[in-house]
Amino acid sequence: MKPLKSTLTTLPAGLLYSFFVLSVLSACSTSQAKNEAPPPPALPVIKAVTLPATTFQDFPASVEGTRDVEIRPQVDGYLTNISVDEGAYVRKGQTLFTIDRRPYVEQLNNATANLQAATAALANAQINVDKLKPLLTNNVVSDVQLKSAEASYNSAKANVAQAQSQVEAARINLGFTNITAPSDGYVGSIPFKTGSLVSRGMTGALTTISEVKDMRVYFSLSETDFLKFKEKYPGNNIAEKVKGMPAVELILADGSVYPEKGKVEIVEGQFDKTIGAISLRASFPNAQGVLRSGSTGKVRVPTLHASALVIPQEATFELQDKVFVYTVADSNKIVTKPLTISGKTSNYYFVTDGVKVGDNIVLSSQSTMMMGGLKDGVVIQPQIVSIDSLLKAKPLL
Repeated sequence: MKPLKSTLTTLPAGLLYSFFVLSVLSACSTSQAKNEAPPPPALPVIKAVTLPATTFQDFPASVEGTRDVEIRPQVDGYLTNISVDEGAYVRKGQTLFTIDRRPYVEQLNNATANLQAATAALANAQINVDKLKPLLTNNVVSDVQLKSAEASYNSAKANVAQAQSQVEAARINLGFTNITAPSDGYVGSIPFKTGSLVSRGMTGALTTISEVKDMRVYFSLSETDFLKFKEKYPGNNIAEKVKGMPAVELILADGSVYPEKGKVEIVEGQFDKTIGAISLRASFPNAQGVLRSGSTGKVRVPTLHASALVIPQEATFELQDKVFVYTVADSNKIVTKPLTISGKTSNYYFVTDGVKVGDNIVLSSQSTMMMGGLKDGVVIQPQIVSIDSLLKAKPLL
């Protein structure tokens, strides 16, 4: 076999030139293929649209019963019986505590005896008056004697009334030895035990009864939020604006949503200067007794938007406390735009400025940021995603 070099030298000049040209063209083609730019990335894109929507704002709240009634003794004595336990649910009129009745039974017996004596004295005074009247007619006795007898009768009558009052007072005090619930509700802590001495002037209460059929939930608005509140709801005054507010929700301490909705009923007349806020009260039904007085949570106030510009949160990214999106401009070039957010749900932002209806927005902005991000002027291949399919996967909540 002959060497390649000698073979090439034996080829005709024309053929050798053609071989050289083909080799050069092949090398140029390979180099061009290597230098050719990759195709633009294909990214999902969604059009900005307006939809009816509801946004929510949460406010820390405290829960109280309709009435939290302190139970205090109205007579002095020793507790002979405690009929309920802490945390028990009681009905109106149910016995809670019993104070030693014996001293008050004796007081009633003594008052009753005094009434009987006063009644007898009144009867005797009536007899004297009746006896003197015919004698005066026959001029047997003087007019002064009759008037004196009538005065004694009136005094005896007053003594009877006083004795009757003492009997009623003794009967009332005896009734106070049986302490009952003033309303339906739950019993609070009981710091006393059987045998404890209690009195009307004691510092602490025997217990507290919390009426929880309906609960009052208190929350506060800052001055800024209150000004927005006055602009947001219809009405000529605050009372009318409160009536125009939609039903509110209560978020419990564990993050769950209380199943019953509440209604805002009242606004305080002035701001608390120490915290720069004004208090509102909402009422929630509590037929099942789930809510207890003293618990905490958050009041969630909805705002209804007839037409809101909706942007998926996954289409946004944050930079220096501002929210941005990648929009697709002419020639499919990327343009970064900041957003003005008016509210949000768990999946979407509601935007008032930065983009407009019909703008194309890169849906995967967060993921592209993690992969190195896009830059203004970069060309992409838009892959349109319908808002309906997105809403099915991620509802507007």
